Amino acid sequence: MPKIVSPQVEFGYLLNQTKSVTPEIFAPDGVGFLNLLEGRWQEPGKPRPFVSPVDGSEIGSLPMLDHATALRAVVAAKQEAAAWGATDLDERKRRVQDCLDQLRPQVDLIGKLLIWEIGKTFKLGFTDIDRAIDGVQWYVDNIEGMLGQRKPLGLVSNIASWNYPMSVLLHAVLVQALCGNSVIAKTPTDGGFISLSLAFAIARRCGLPVTLVSGSGGELSDVLVKHEAVDCLSFVGGRYNGRNIADALSQEHKRYMLEMEGVNTYGIWNYSDWTSLADQLKKGYDYGKQRCTAYVRFVVERRLFPQFLETYWNTIKDLKVGNPTLVDTADDKLPDLAFGPVINARQAEDLDRLYADALKTGATPIYEGKLDNSLFLPGQDRSAYRAPRALVNLPRQSELYFKEPFGPIDSIVLVDRVEELVGEMNISNGALVAAVASDDEKWAARTAKEVRAFKVGLNKLRSRGDREEVFGGMGESWKGAFVGGALLVEAVTEGDKAILGNFQDALLLPEKI
Repeated sequence: MPKIVSPQVEFGYLLNQTKSVTPEIFAPDGVGFLNLLEGRWQEPGKPRPFVSPVDGSEIGSLPMLDHATALRAVVAAKQEAAAWGATDLDERKRRVQDCLDQLRPQVDLIGKLLIWEIGKTFKLGFTDIDRAIDGVQWYVDNIEGMLGQRKPLGLVSNIASWNYPMSVLLHAVLVQALCGNSVIAKTPTDGGFISLSLAFAIARRCGLPVTLVSGSGGELSDVLVKHEAVDCLSFVGGRYNGRNIADALSQEHKRYMLEMEGVNTYGIWNYSDWTSLADQLKKGYDYGKQRCTAYVRFVVERRLFPQFLETYWNTIKDLKVGNPTLVDTADDKLPDLAFGPVINARQAEDLDRLYADALKTGATPIYEGKLDNSLFLPGQDRSAYRAPRALVNLPRQSELYFKEPFGPIDSIVLVDRVEELVGEMNISNGALVAAVASDDEKWAARTAKEVRAFKVGLNKLRSRGDREEVFGGMGESWKGAFVGGALLVEAVTEGDKAILGNFQDALLLPEKI
């Protein structure tokens, strides 16, 4: 019997739930979506059809705004800043707590919307919103000690990638508001606008000064980045756009936090705990490596390559990649998949291009996974699905050598000397995370200090972290103030303490990372 879409995640059912919870985000016709500006849901913009990566079906239309309307949104958002900044901290805490309390009953719905919007499995979608709520709760419970006498900056603008709309974007917005700032955010055009609209509607009902707009980067970036009403920018995205923004903001003397891509590497030298590595390899494939902290490059001591290859092959071949909505019967639990689709067919095609270019320039394929027909509906659109692939001997003239693929392609570089290992791990001039694995832990700790990554794991993966854990990047992977823990509060407030971060004229690191 062919599989069926689980009734609990059927999109029409989820959409009706969304209309019941937050009817204000929909246009009067009940079909289109609205933007949140000037304190209310309005402006359907120019609707742009949005296609789910799960099966290619159209699930809504992004309400794309033009430059003039986005300018209205920015000006109105800034006008809310003074009164909100003067609001007593206890009242700000009460309103953010109210928002969290109203979001908690919607965790299941948001997690399921994220399946259709950005192709997450339900487990990962649930984790995204759950981490956001728990993280902001920690700030509500601890804000007094972190805030002290610090004052809000004013209006904080947020432009973030699509992969973590809740635990990165929504989390940042609510903490920024808790600190006394008014906030404007741009919906990621590649996905997340329905679930974010639901969350922002709840936040607005609770009296939080939040604004949410959709539109193309070309139309909106100038007003969301450079306009004089914007006092701070939080950006998560690629290096090309990030570098341009950094150049612009350094001249404007604005506060900014720019998280950009880098090749996160895992170095292996004098190592034998292959069982532990297998567990890490499996975990590393969460969400098809569409994470800023995904490890996509393995730098391996040449003599260990046979054991590494055996471990890699035996682990990756068992990963299940398929449609995350499918079950055998209506009462079944949702499938336990390694990952579903990548974000869209364009990204899947770009992965193919990078892989083909690597082969053309001399790389050797060592693993090419195949999709399992039983994990899809017969005849369904699979254009956004790609199984894991891996290459060894990636040449420097390959585009993939210096680039994060942001998808399920691994590359393995073999080295003969420690100096080579360190050099290959630093290939992208800075990264967010890295790891060094060795039976000699003292050697690993010493070598880790030579790796240009903000966080370096010893015999384990490192992640972004939650709550008090700080986060940033080295070299070209991050520009501006670091975040996480008290640093996030300091990044969006003014006081007499130096802001820690990676700036054009200085690198100021926290004592503990």
